[in-house]
Amino acid sequence: MKADEAIADKDKSTLMLEKNFNKKKFTVNYAVTTNPNLLEIQNLSRKQCLSKTSWPQIVQIDAWMISAETATFMKWGGLGMIASELPEAFNRTFGADKHKVTVVTPMYLGNTGKKKAVLNGNIYEGAERVHVAVEKVKTIEVKFCGDKNILSKFKVDVFLAHHENSDYIFLANERFFNIDPHKDNPSAQDGCYILNKYGINEVERFAFFSKAVYALIKAICVGEIKDIAKPNVLIANDWHSGALSGLLKYFTVAQVERQTMLKSLADEIKSLPVVHIAHHLGYQGWDYDNTSKILNSLYEDTAAIVFKNAKAIKNSNPRATNTLIVHDCYNQASCNFHLADRVVTVSKNYMEEVSKELGFGFDFRDILKIRKDHRDFFGIVNGYDKNLISPNTSKIEKVNAYFGDTEFTTFDEKSLAKKLQNKKEFIKLISKIAIDEKYRQKVIPLIDIYKFENVAKSVKNIEKTPVICATSRLVEQKGYDIAAQAILNLAQKYTNRKEEAPIFVMGGAGDINYFEMLTKLKDKVREVNPQMAERIFVFRGYRDEFAYAVQLASDFYMMPCRFEPCGLTQMEAMAKGALPVAMSTGGLVDTIDDGIDGFRTEAFFSNKRRVFGTNLAAQRLKNNENAYTETLEKALQTFYENPEKIKQMQINAMHKDFSWDVEGGSVYKYFNLLTSGHL
Repeated sequence: MKADEAIADKDKSTLMLEKNFNKKKFTVNYAVTTNPNLLEIQNLSRKQCLSKTSWPQIVQIDAWMISAETATFMKWGGLGMIASELPEAFNRTFGADKHKVTVVTPMYLGNTGKKKAVLNGNIYEGAERVHVAVEKVKTIEVKFCGDKNILSKFKVDVFLAHHENSDYIFLANERFFNIDPHKDNPSAQDGCYILNKYGINEVERFAFFSKAVYALIKAICVGEIKDIAKPNVLIANDWHSGALSGLLKYFTVAQVERQTMLKSLADEIKSLPVVHIAHHLGYQGWDYDNTSKILNSLYEDTAAIVFKNAKAIKNSNPRATNTLIVHDCYNQASCNFHLADRVVTVSKNYMEEVSKELGFGFDFRDILKIRKDHRDFFGIVNGYDKNLISPNTSKIEKVNAYFGDTEFTTFDEKSLAKKLQNKKEFIKLISKIAIDEKYRQKVIPLIDIYKFENVAKSVKNIEKTPVICATSRLVEQKGYDIAAQAILNLAQKYTNRKEEAPIFVMGGAGDINYFEMLTKLKDKVREVNPQMAERIFVFRGYRDEFAYAVQLASDFYMMPCRFEPCGLTQMEAMAKGALPVAMSTGGLVDTIDDGIDGFRTEAFFSNKRRVFGTNLAAQRLKNNENAYTETLEKALQTFYENPEKIKQMQINAMHKDFSWDVEGGSVYKYFNLLTSGHL
């Protein structure tokens, strides 16, 4: 059936995609047509990727940051940080000139066991224990498929709030944004990624979120909501809002074709520019089983029209010929990668990696290279609020009060000698945790530890004893196995430094397999260097006060990452005078100057291919384990033999400022992007 014929009878239910259509052997054939609406859909990906759409004139920015996570109300990682801190910094910097960014996010309700969110009257308490007064302004209807794959009208309550210097729009719906876990919820899933009691998984949840944002924009455009101004640019924060471009630019045109939307309204909605922020490209929002359900939910009775014309820009990847799926699986990131007006990732070096290396860019490498070549793909380093992560009196007082008898102290680059006091306090603290079970249960509850030992007496010279930490998530990305191999490689070399052997503190929330791998490391080191082994502390779990205390005391922070789109922990560590010892990947290249304010590997490999470094360095080092061993040894050797250089590097690291709104900082790059479409 030709595409023109497929729309002849606009009342036919066959205009929705057949259930499980993707589970059959099929190919997508794009019919030759003269229909202007279908041609617009077919040519849109090419037009967007080649930057043939002019950026609208934006004199006064009124942007929406559309994000499933916020550090203020529901945080899981770096994308939650950017959703809170970028708008706050932007509004603080440009608010006097009436520019603003409003945050649009779900109102999560429920209790995962680790994260709890409640609405009491007009007070919303999010999962991060922040309270905010909310005002309900409207209830809108969002069409989406329910349990029986039949389109239903779900009510979404729209709330307004203000926190710090940012306005928030909360979208509330019990079915999709509930976070009470289902009995079959995987143990690794939590927060807004939970399989909830209604059986809604993360991909379906965030597809609904995108559809709800679209419905809100439409309601504003037709005058149904007067309390919220229409935005003039949308910032889609990662794959969670990846369906937005398709809804704005495909769905509207398809409805014009079906004669269910006025062209003037479609033109108004689809003209909204979309900036897509990509974090780690390994997370894309796949859902094979619900492919037809989600596409029918998003595009309703235009789903078949849209799908059969959603032609991707020509590239060398046969898996990515349709913008709505990859191969035969719904992929929520795909649509924005093809159709967004601009794509941003969270560091310049990561932009280079994902547009060159298949192991980083996955199915979108070729598309992103096209976009980079046509100057609509940019790398902007994530910022932070330095006041929140630098050693400060308020935070340290809370840490001391929490642990009871510690005397951690604040310091800065001009008073680095005080950092030695924090090393002393941490050695006392971790030794007390090792010998006092009752105290351990009080201060690090729910954290697994392995053979913590009392080192208070064996550490004779704290100033000459390096403290090295890694408190990232226990996941493959963070390269704990690479760190373990490097430590094992060095264990034999430090048998002559019994009293000055390094102290390693490693762990975080995450995969138990990596925790067990670290426990085996301690046992293996004991076989060759017992003194060094007793100074290896490994744990599984997370407690903010403990992680903060570790960084206050540490001389070095290990980041042997297999990939790191931007990285925030290296910035947090540098602000506390802990020098990163890092792999040369992603944002670590952009934020760490080797030998100046940290240490980076001379080479970096992905799938045995050299990604960073010279050919000579790659031939000499051969793999990431060797590269990281060399760099860790270099850091330790500098500590032992050239303490003055370490001190100067710590001063450099603490002086460095990645704040969003520092002069020339990332917030200014976003301002240029939002006003002109370019940096």
